[in-house]
Amino acid sequence: MKKIISILTITLLLTSCGTKPNGKDGEAITISQSSIQKSMEFLASDELNGRATGTPGIEKAAVYIENYLNENGIKPYFETYRDDFEFVNKRAENPAPIQGFNIVGVIEGNDPKLKNEYIILGGHYDHIGQGKEVDGDVIANGANDDASGTIAAMELGRYFAKTKTNKRSILITLYSAEEMGLKGSGHLAERLKKEGINAYTMINFEMIGVPRAEGKPLAYMSGYNRSNFAPILNQYAGEEVVGFFPKAQEMNLFFRSDNFPFYKELEIPAHAISTFDFTNFDYYHHVDDEADKMDYVHMANFMNKMIPALEGMMNAPTKEVVLNEE
Repeated sequence: MKKIISILTITLLLTSCGTKPNGKDGEAITISQSSIQKSMEFLASDELNGRATGTPGIEKAAVYIENYLNENGIKPYFETYRDDFEFVNKRAENPAPIQGFNIVGVIEGNDPKLKNEYIILGGHYDHIGQGKEVDGDVIANGANDDASGTIAAMELGRYFAKTKTNKRSILITLYSAEEMGLKGSGHLAERLKKEGINAYTMINFEMIGVPRAEGKPLAYMSGYNRSNFAPILNQYAGEEVVGFFPKAQEMNLFFRSDNFPFYKELEIPAHAISTFDFTNFDYYHHVDDEADKMDYVHMANFMNKMIPALEGMMNAPTKEVVLNEE
């Protein structure tokens, strides 16, 4: 009898170590290259005409994202998925009011107390519309910038909605009008502040579609020294997934992406994570920033390595991630 029990115990341990968490119907939950590519080939398609805020193209992108969230059990945070706002693009030749909308979904945490604290994951789903013509092509598809980050937030949202391994609640937030001056994230951060959200941390995924050179950390974090966020994530990941990138500091990237409004308004650790380091992709704001130039093996690898890092931070009994004194 003891021998049978020992064999059974070993079998259960091996089985549990070798599988991914399962969803309700028992299927193993993973983030796959094919799922990432499917979303990328739509969001960065010519049909969306560059996803400029206030255009039919970004409306199509929004509907796709809303359907994705709904199909994967991610509920609207507000009455609907949309967080509407209006602004004037002062950079335009003839400034006029533009209607924008963020997409916001929520995954409730599984702990009675910790679920009242929120982790915010996001990326901007807008792009610049059209760019300088190259061989008759004027559509700036924005695959790396930032369909890649948008898809990272979507896929991680699907993972946690299916596995329910998060003690704290998660907001999946996709912003428009980033390219017009962080208008969407700025509006959402102000709204969440007014509503008194108990936000813990925020991660903005910004251009994660291409890998860095061999020997460098997989990704880097803007504002690296403003908090202990990167060391905490790396601790739970079991490796240096997020490193320090001097050029991010030199170029003030912390202030130039959608993490900044959340840092400013909510006074929480809020950073952008990127794998684009200005040496590994030649098509920033270029018409050749297309789906076929994305590295889907890298993207899936990055997202899957972020899962244990996020889970550790989401499920810790106390708020380990804190702002550093400046």
